[in-house]
Amino acid sequence: LIGTVISVRDRVVTFKTSFAGTLSLSMDHIVSVNNRNPAVMLLADQTVVNSTSMIINQENLVLPDAAQTYPVEDLQVVNPEPWELGNGYRWTGSLSFALAMQRGNTDTDELNYRLDPVWRSKRDRYTLKMGGEKDETNGAESADNWHIIGKYDYFLTDPKYVGLLVSAETDKFQDLDMRYVVGPYFGSQFYNKPIFALSGELGFSYVTAKYNIAEEQRYGASTWNVHMTSNYLGGKSALYLDQRGIWNLKDTSDVILNTTLGLSFPLMWDLEAAAEMLFEFDSGAVEGVDDLDQTYKVRIGYTW
Repeated sequence: LIGTVISVRDRVVTFKTSFAGTLSLSMDHIVSVNNRNPAVMLLADQTVVNSTSMIINQENLVLPDAAQTYPVEDLQVVNPEPWELGNGYRWTGSLSFALAMQRGNTDTDELNYRLDPVWRSKRDRYTLKMGGEKDETNGAESADNWHIIGKYDYFLTDPKYVGLLVSAETDKFQDLDMRYVVGPYFGSQFYNKPIFALSGELGFSYVTAKYNIAEEQRYGASTWNVHMTSNYLGGKSALYLDQRGIWNLKDTSDVILNTTLGLSFPLMWDLEAAAEMLFEFDSGAVEGVDDLDQTYKVRIGYTW
C-alpha cells in the first residue's frame, strides 16, 4: 500500500491513501512500514526522537539517518499531539440532546441534555460532566433533575493517578433537594486498547443530602467509578458502560448506583448518535418513591 503515515498509536497505523481514504491497520497485520517523510517518535521511556525516515517491522524500529534501532515495543506514538510532548492541553468533549414530543391521548414533552468536556495534559486532567432532564405530561411537570460533576486527576506513573471529586445533583421527583459529594480517590487505566478499555476509581467522600420531605443526611461514603468502552462492532462505533456508586458507611444498607449502558456511532461531520439505557438505584429512597428508576433514550450530539 502506498500513501502517507499519519500516525502510529497503540500498535495501530493510521494510513492515508489516494484510492481508499484513511485506513487504520493493526501492526499485527503489517509486515513492514517504510516511511520516507520526517517523523517525530515518542518512545515508552518518554524519549522524543526526530527522524527524516523510518522503517517499522514486527520486531524493530529502524532509523536509517541516525543509524539507530529500537524494539518496536518501545514505540509509543508516531507524530504525537503537542499535549503528549508536554505542551498545553488537549480539549475533547461532547454536547448532546434527546428530545421527544407526543400528542394525542397524552401530551408529553421530554428534554434531556448533556455536556462532557475533558482537558488533558501530560501530567493532569480536568473533567466536567453536566446533564439533566425536564419532562412535562398533559401540562404538568413530570421530571426535573440535573447533575454536575467536576474531577481533577493528577497522574503518578502511567496508568495510575489520584484525583478529587466534587459533585452536586438534584431530583425534584425523587424528593432530593440537593446532594453534595466531595472527596479524593485513586484511579487506574487497567486496560486501554480499542477493542476493550477499562478504567476504575475508588475513593472516600463526604456526602450531604438535603430532601424536601425526608430528614437531611450527612455521612462518609465509599465511592467508585467504572468506565468501559469497546469498538467490537467495528468502524467508529463504541459500546460503553459507565457506573458511579456511593456506599453509605454510616448506614451500610444505603447504596446509590447510577449505571449507563450505551452504543454510540458517528453520523456526518462531527455529529454523533447514541442509544442508552440508564439505571438509577437508591436503596435508601424515601417511602412512596421507587428505589429503581429506568430511562431509555436516543440522543444526538456534537463531538470535538
